[in-house]
Amino acid sequence: MAMEVATPVHAPTATPASKILVATTTSVDTQKKNRIQVSNTKKPLFFYVNLAKRYIQQHNEVELSALGMAITTVVTISEILKNNGLATEKKVLTSTVDMKDDNKGKIVQKAKIEIVLGKSDKFDSLMTAPVTTETAPKEEEEANVEKKSTEAEADTQVKE
Repeated sequence: MAMEVATPVHAPTATPASKILVATTTSVDTQKKNRIQVSNTKKPLFFYVNLAKRYIQQHNEVELSALGMAITTVVTISEILKNNGLATEKKVLTSTVDMKDDNKGKIVQKAKIEIVLGKSDKFDSLMTAPVTTETAPKEEEEANVEKKSTEAEADTQVKE
């Protein structure tokens, strides 16, 4: 399925190969390096959350983009990053895109969203914060060891 349907532009029939090469190079250059095109069927949610964190770290911002049913996934990713204090919302764009329906061959409109998130002030400190370990299981284990040694002492005293 194609992402967008381009309107044909009338061009001369004979085009030099060098111009075709230039056109291809230009289209590759226009793709953003910090854009994530989200799908709700290909990867799990936290794959995109972690990828967005990495993009924010490298580029200071990330653009999340989705079509149709994947829009809710983009909004969820954005909210997770904002609620954890890692990102701030810079821009939200909504639009419709003409797409060719694979089954019927007709042109249909799909909803599209683009959310640009910037690096928050707290991003670096939150990303480098040490992972805290729970002390409760360790304390519980030490208490069990003490309890066993106390029971063993009590057993030896009873035998004497």
